[in-house]
Amino acid sequence: MLLLTAIVLFRTWQFKPAAITPIPKANIAVNSQQIAEHLSQAVQFKTISKEHRSEIDYQQFSAFISWLAQIYPDVHQQLELKKFNDYTLLFHWRGSEAHNKAILLSAHYDVVPVIAGTESLWSHPPFAGTIDSEHVWGRGTLDDKGSAITLMEAITHLLAQDYRPKRDVYIALTHDEEIGSKYGAAAIADYFADAAIALEWSLDEGSFVLDGMIPGVEPKVASINVTEKGYLTLELIAHAKGGHSSMPPSETAVSILAQAIVNLKNAPVPGGLEGISAQIYDKMARHMPFSSRVLFANKWLFGSLIENKMSEMNSANAMLRTTTAPTMLSGSEKSNVLPIEAKAKVNFRIHPRDSVESIIAYVNAVIDDPRIEIGIVEQFEPSPVSSSESPAFKLLANAAQSIHGDLVVVPGLTVGGTDSRRYQLVADDSYRFLPMTLTSQELTGFHGTNEKISIENLTKAVQFYNYLIKQSDQNL
Repeated sequence: MLLLTAIVLFRTWQFKPAAITPIPKANIAVNSQQIAEHLSQAVQFKTISKEHRSEIDYQQFSAFISWLAQIYPDVHQQLELKKFNDYTLLFHWRGSEAHNKAILLSAHYDVVPVIAGTESLWSHPPFAGTIDSEHVWGRGTLDDKGSAITLMEAITHLLAQDYRPKRDVYIALTHDEEIGSKYGAAAIADYFADAAIALEWSLDEGSFVLDGMIPGVEPKVASINVTEKGYLTLELIAHAKGGHSSMPPSETAVSILAQAIVNLKNAPVPGGLEGISAQIYDKMARHMPFSSRVLFANKWLFGSLIENKMSEMNSANAMLRTTTAPTMLSGSEKSNVLPIEAKAKVNFRIHPRDSVESIIAYVNAVIDDPRIEIGIVEQFEPSPVSSSESPAFKLLANAAQSIHGDLVVVPGLTVGGTDSRRYQLVADDSYRFLPMTLTSQELTGFHGTNEKISIENLTKAVQFYNYLIKQSDQNL
């Protein structure tokens, strides 16, 4: 016991954070109020994506594109512009040295609808673009017009200094990210592939500088996400004899389906601290209190305990495994009629260790009922894991620290979907990071009520993109 204790304590002593190398603070003067005003105006365009394209008001998208040309004339005059499917924009800033690989910075300007019935819960109307002393309010400020506008502001700032990059720089503003990027980022990726344009790396939305969001970690954490989960929606259909509800059999289509869903809930897809999940927590846990470091430094001994505790927290559980979420149910059209079919849709966000094929096989094994028909509604595989040791990752880390100060920088996993899954086909590495500091309270605005972004964050995002583009030339 004494020997075991000594080993545990020694490993814990060794499990400490690496010294943070101070990065000189970037001094980039920008007009914060002008940035806020421009984002406010952008929010007022209701560029709302909807599942049924026939319901989308594309006049709002066209008006937004015309407004961009008016507000950012230098970008439109000095960079080449290609449009894809009318509404996705790709700006090409030609570098002075054509042999260098290009880079891509991307954002989307479409937004999700406001949840019906919640309009009165907003502190300010969701499409008013209200500016107060600290924030710009409205749908899209965080996801993702804030990024689109700060990219345009950064390019404008560099052009005003007569700056020209050494490598080609592409700026993408896509119009359908919220509904799968089928006509936006996908078209851009096809263009790069057809034109044999080599991208060293791409940068899109993903995670942030996280302030107080990692339990036990006091420093701010910049999570530069190197991969994202795959996506699989399955439809489960239970078949049974119909009839009148006054004489129900022992099992109905509804009860058969319900049992299948319960079986899935009670048998989560196996996960664990390995691969990208292990990389993330290996870096973050070093900054936790001693009691937590004891556990993470000795996963060989406490691995099961760690994973059990993490599985109880929604956000941590999503980092460990492919998640299972029943989302839609349907049965009889009348309350006194037994259906011959009961249907459910179940959504899986696939961890990079798994695949569409392996999850379907797992679902079949867990349900194990020939009365349940399983069909694929939508699918795409997890993204490849980009390097967290590459010059590009280090560049992003340095840029984040130069603008936001001392940070713990970790590779991360995006649990949702972004345009990056399209760009990964044409870029050596694809990264997902917005250079803005968020608290857990601010994060609730994503796709929710009272979405807002601080003017300080807008300022730092412009400074980050400005610094990033300049510094990317220094690595050549």
